[in-house]
Amino acid sequence: MATDIFDLSGKVALITGASSGLGRHFSKTLSEAGATVILSARRMDNLVELQKELNGKSHIFSLDVTSTESVKKLFEEIKKEFGSADILVNNAGVNDTRKFKDLDEQSWNYVLETNLNGAYRVAKTFTDLLLEQKKPGSVINIASILGLRVGLNLTSYAAAKAGLVQLTKSMALELARSGIRVNAIAPGYILTEINDDFFKTEDGQSYIKSIPMNRLGLESELDGLLLLLASDASSFMTGSIIPVDGGHLVNPL
Repeated sequence: MATDIFDLSGKVALITGASSGLGRHFSKTLSEAGATVILSARRMDNLVELQKELNGKSHIFSLDVTSTESVKKLFEEIKKEFGSADILVNNAGVNDTRKFKDLDEQSWNYVLETNLNGAYRVAKTFTDLLLEQKKPGSVINIASILGLRVGLNLTSYAAAKAGLVQLTKSMALELARSGIRVNAIAPGYILTEINDDFFKTEDGQSYIKSIPMNRLGLESELDGLLLLLASDASSFMTGSIIPVDGGHLVNPL
């Protein structure tokens, strides 16, 4: 039946940055679809609270994507517990909204280290394990429309997300014959508990007015695409970068 096309029963999904925002929501969505979810982030207290809200099977692990040792330790635990995971949602990220002239190298490096190098670090270890075990899998990188076009005061974030877009395409090309699919979701402005206060401000309201649909997206409006890419429904898709942005990218220049 068509209603079963997104069923993830028997699959194991790893979500990074699961303690808040989109990562928290993605964890719930994948759990409700039947996947066993591995919740990972630095803030373990938030993961404990999230785990209490899930009805399906879940496990929590501390993860700092900027640390090679932390990533290695996580996948040692995954290998011991599950053999491997089937789905990776590469979501962990940070931001700095200062103007380019006010950025310092420490901040620049922190954003790039988390959003690009961290995503590489997790994806590399995840796919190495799949290759070792000759198993297929799906990598879903959480990019941004800012990786495709730029906005003000988001230099390091936009640069990192643009790098993630190219990483997605390169991984997809090289891993396709191994049955490992790599795609990216590029959200526009999505309302979460993290940015709710900002979008109530005058600057936030001006961002909303620039969206052709004249509203923010909802976390739930990413669910269909997430489940498509996580499931076998997208078995012939790889290297796709898919915006979900209310038409923001098609704004006239």
